[in-house]
Amino acid sequence: MTSPVRVVVVDDSPSMRMALNRILSADPEIEVVGLAPEPHAARAMIRELNPDVVTLDVEMPGMDGLSFLEKIMRLRPMPVVMCSTLTARGTEVTIEALRLGAVDCIAKPCGNPLEIARDADHLRKTVKAAARSRVGQSGSATPARAAPAGTSFRDVVIAIGSSTGGVEALFSLIAGLPADCPPVLIVQHMPAGFTAGFAARLDAVCAVKVTEAVDGAPIERGTVYIAPGGDRHMSLSPGQPRIRLRTGDPVSGHRPSVDVLFHSVARLGAGAVGVILTGMGADGAEGLLAMRRSGARTLGQNQETCVVYGMPRAAFQAGAVEQQFSLSAMPEAILAACRS
Repeated sequence: MTSPVRVVVVDDSPSMRMALNRILSADPEIEVVGLAPEPHAARAMIRELNPDVVTLDVEMPGMDGLSFLEKIMRLRPMPVVMCSTLTARGTEVTIEALRLGAVDCIAKPCGNPLEIARDADHLRKTVKAAARSRVGQSGSATPARAAPAGTSFRDVVIAIGSSTGGVEALFSLIAGLPADCPPVLIVQHMPAGFTAGFAARLDAVCAVKVTEAVDGAPIERGTVYIAPGGDRHMSLSPGQPRIRLRTGDPVSGHRPSVDVLFHSVARLGAGAVGVILTGMGADGAEGLLAMRRSGARTLGQNQETCVVYGMPRAAFQAGAVEQQFSLSAMPEAILAACRS
């Protein structure tokens, strides 16, 4: 029998510490070994208890979550899962934490009993996936330099899917795209309320324009569209290419789903490029296979640079991935596929 995942919970709210302890301890594969009210106490617990994963509150007195995360990643790199409430400040800090190397962000369980149970299950799955993650392996601390504009590209659409570890990966990948690259559609699994801030952060540091997707918007060259987190799937409408945001049941366990996006783009055949990045689960594998069968170019992130080699592995094993690349090589690989 494998040992349980050992977790230290860091949160300034006594009631939230106890709630997270109760939620995580309900899984026999998880053992909560420490409950810390603030980062200074957490630092001592980490040294003493050597946990596999830390769950970290975003907004705390004394030392904010970002400062503490920076210390962890510099002095003792380890899997960290951010637990955030949906405040403007919390969203901003969480996105920065993910860029700095936190494995994932989880909205603190809230709402009706069904919603709390769903969030609790997602938290447990994320903590266990974090324990198996490759922290510090993505190489995205130094984002790629944007390729020069003016390159001649085919009339194509780029579709990208990512999940756990994807925020950090996308900061690196999108920074390598030129200002006039083909339109890019992205599904990154994130809680509702986070994607607008994520798009704004990317837009501020990348040569290409980045925006949260809006239903009915035409897609344009030089623009990256991030699917809104929450209750709608993003797809590409047939005919004149426009973004469609529609409610619906989760697909492959997610909403928005990478599979939904990829299946809609598969109609373009050779006029599409599909990319699957780091993430747990198998969302995107079936859709990417449909794209490859229709004549699209399909690329996957390699195991060595994935935080979690789940989605790319599932797609590769299904025969959906034409070729795998490291994260640092992925921007040029995508652009090469758009030129050929």
